Amino acid sequence: MHFAPLGDSAVLITVGTTIDREVSRRVHALTDAVTRERLPGVTDVVPAYVSFAVHFDPSAVDEGELTAKLRELIRSPAPAQQSGERRLVTIPVSYDGPDLPLVAEACGLSVAEVVARHSRVEYFVYMLGFAPGFAYLGDLDPSLRMPRRGSPRTRVPAGAVAIAGSQTAVYPHDTPGGWRLIGTAGVAMFDASRDQPSLLRAGDRVKFEVS
Repeated sequence: MHFAPLGDSAVLITVGTTIDREVSRRVHALTDAVTRERLPGVTDVVPAYVSFAVHFDPSAVDEGELTAKLRELIRSPAPAQQSGERRLVTIPVSYDGPDLPLVAEACGLSVAEVVARHSRVEYFVYMLGFAPGFAYLGDLDPSLRMPRRGSPRTRVPAGAVAIAGSQTAVYPHDTPGGWRLIGTAGVAMFDASRDQPSLLRAGDRVKFEVS
């Protein structure tokens, strides 16, 4: 496990080198453990694919002291296992995206088979990023894996269900984007008025339900 400064107000802790569910579960377990500890001066704990960042107020805590506390916490047996079963979130989807016929043709499948293969997988939320509420979901059926568009769209509507590489996602806001659009989600992925604004959290399991 590698510790490194991330600017002057965060510590980056790298857990592994490969993007897979076991490494990600370890990242989430440690993120949960550090969050529960409520260390003085820590302002946020943010998981990524193979690492997580611990943000802190440099006027309230010394980076060296915080890093020492984090090393001690992570060495203890408690964070080794993620606590609690992660949620299974079901998202209704209308498979009406403008790129769906193109994806089917490129993959040598019918549109119905693309829908079936996309909706039968139980996905895993590796991390959130890019925009508030944007969750990176793996792992896509290998037969549906395609590169991003060569030229991104200047506007992708909120709720668009998309695929790129080995992942799928739902755009939570109207934003530019280069993923292939295959459907529309029937729920809001991000709502600032909710107690938990983002529908999905890192470590959640996700199923898409044809609507």
